[in-house]
Amino acid sequence: MSRTCGDYLLLTEKELVELLKNGDKRAFEQLYHNYKGRIYGNLYKMVKSAEIAEEILQELFVKIWIGRENLDTEKSFRSYLFKVSENLVYDFFRKAALNKQMESYLVSVAVPATSSVEQHINYKEGNYILAKAIDCLPPRRKQIYILCKIEGKSYGEVSRLLGVSISTINEHIVKATRVVRKYFLLSTHIS
Repeated sequence: MSRTCGDYLLLTEKELVELLKNGDKRAFEQLYHNYKGRIYGNLYKMVKSAEIAEEILQELFVKIWIGRENLDTEKSFRSYLFKVSENLVYDFFRKAALNKQMESYLVSVAVPATSSVEQHINYKEGNYILAKAIDCLPPRRKQIYILCKIEGKSYGEVSRLLGVSISTINEHIVKATRVVRKYFLLSTHIS
C-alpha cells in the first residue's frame, strides 16, 4: 500500500519507527521533522554553537539511519534520540579536549621560550614532523585531515565538499589525530 505525505503525519511514533526499521525514507523524514527542533535546541544549550549543534544533529540522524534495523520499537524513540545526542556531545567534548592537548603540545614543541633563532628552528622542526606524520596517512584520511585541521574547514563543509557523511569525516579525524599524535611522541622521544 502506498502512502501519501499526509499519511505520515497521522502515524504514531511507534508506527513511524517500525516503518523506519524497514528502510522507509518518508518515515525517517517525518521523524526528523518531528524532533529536529527540540534536539537542536538541547544540543545548542550544551555546545553553545549553532554550527556545532547543527553538525551533531546531522550526525545523530545519520547514526539513526545507519542503525535503523536495531531500533527498539517498544522503547521511547524520543528518549533514545536525546540519549544518543547527549553521547555525541560528550564525544565531541572529548575530541575537542584531545585536540587542545595536541595543539598545546605542538605549540610547546614549535615555540620554546629561548631565542628567536632557536624558536625558528624548533618551529620548522615541528612543522616538518607534522608534515611527515600527515604523509603517513592513507590518501582519503590525509585529505580530510588537511581540510579540517590545517585549512580549518568544518566537518559539515568537508562532508558537503567530498560527498561523505559527517560521521565518516569524524571517524577519519579521530584516526588521523591518533596517528599524528603517536608520530609526534615517537619523533620527539627519539631526538
